[in-house]
Amino acid sequence: MTKKFNPVTPELLAELKNVLGEKYVKTDDDHLVAYQTDEEGNSYYFHKPEVVVFPGSTEEVAAVVKLANAHLVPLTPRSAGSGVACGAIPVYRGIVIELERMNKILTFDAENMYATCQTGVMTGDLQAEARKHNLLYAGDPSSAESCQIGGNVANNAGGNKAVKYGTTRHQIYSLKVVTPTGDIVDVGARLQKCSTGLCLEQLIAGSEGILGIITEVTVKLRPLPPYSFNMVCVFKSDEEAFALPNKILKAGIDPTSIEFMDNEALVMTCKFLDMPMPHVDDGCDYVIVTVETFDEGDSDRKMEKLCDLAEANGAIDVLEADARIWKLRKQFAEAARNIDMMFQTEDFVVPLDKIADITKQIPELREKYDLYCVTVAHIGDGNIHVLPLNVKKLSPEAWFEKIKTFHRDLFPRVYALGGKMSGEHGIGYKKKEEFSLCTPAGEVNMIKAIKKALDPNGIMNPGKLVDVD
Repeated sequence: MTKKFNPVTPELLAELKNVLGEKYVKTDDDHLVAYQTDEEGNSYYFHKPEVVVFPGSTEEVAAVVKLANAHLVPLTPRSAGSGVACGAIPVYRGIVIELERMNKILTFDAENMYATCQTGVMTGDLQAEARKHNLLYAGDPSSAESCQIGGNVANNAGGNKAVKYGTTRHQIYSLKVVTPTGDIVDVGARLQKCSTGLCLEQLIAGSEGILGIITEVTVKLRPLPPYSFNMVCVFKSDEEAFALPNKILKAGIDPTSIEFMDNEALVMTCKFLDMPMPHVDDGCDYVIVTVETFDEGDSDRKMEKLCDLAEANGAIDVLEADARIWKLRKQFAEAARNIDMMFQTEDFVVPLDKIADITKQIPELREKYDLYCVTVAHIGDGNIHVLPLNVKKLSPEAWFEKIKTFHRDLFPRVYALGGKMSGEHGIGYKKKEEFSLCTPAGEVNMIKAIKKALDPNGIMNPGKLVDVD
């Protein structure tokens, strides 16, 4: 596999325009600058593409992929660009293939509880359509209003409902995919069980665009529980807060989500939203628990049991939450971005019983590397978001080096506890080096072998996850 790609030539541009129409092939600098990054704010990572194309169908995507192979030009698929691991940055320039035009819900079958969506459907739009029919699409990343279904699948997005319903890969039946050589294939099926061949839809899910371009997704829909409650359990110490999730799960409360915000995160976000909240000025942490049920009496019993558990575990207050709580949680990243465009979003994941073991090491790492960090977490599934903020305004290069040094210390500690460096954001370009250092060689070699087999010219999202030479 080669990384000696060719530049985009006038001949290739003419062929792209012939396939897509001149309107959907952009080479002006405004477009090239707009697509040099995703949600990454550190200019150290930015790379401008040579051309951005906007296909309107699976067949047009396949035609673009075949042209990229014929001219040996790298391709970077992009679905909303809401990722934070540099997965949609065109590291080797070439072509960015933007999928926003493919934004239709093709089938919505409320009776049989499934939908087929084009890759560019906004996650929030699918959620809203499901609610109209008293159904639930359970994929729920915090960026639901700005991310797209295809990107969710490619990155196996997690989010706020993963404790009960799993991540994006648990929401899909089947995919339509354009392979790295331009073939159109359907993988998976609308079945409740299957032992027929390899589970290719699950291989594609979470592969970060290195194995093909997802153009259609058939997703599972679920009955929408009519009863729900949100509780905020207020703690003075992190240790008491982190001990709560396992006790909730063992008690049979069956929560939809269990979220954590440390006091620094609460102070930062309350200030950003100009929204005072109880006990924040007292230095407390929040554990936010959502429970959904189909029976009102069951809901009442679970609420009472949760309150008793939280208080027995040291909570100084337990409050029934209003809409402000989820606004607070979902605006956390925007609050961080308001302080520092180059903020780093860690999303390592550990077993539930190891959450306290890793988080109690964060103060030591903060001091060691002179970092200011805030923390939120999906503590119901062990996914921790520690956000170092570049409050000292280091240069892009200096901030990059500081974070790399921090990673070389942090991630071995995570892996020593049985964890992994990403629970939902992926590896992308940003953590590729760390992934190769922390992952057993046999696993890395399997990924490389699959990549080589499916992408013989190496044109599909090169520079992400693994390097294959």
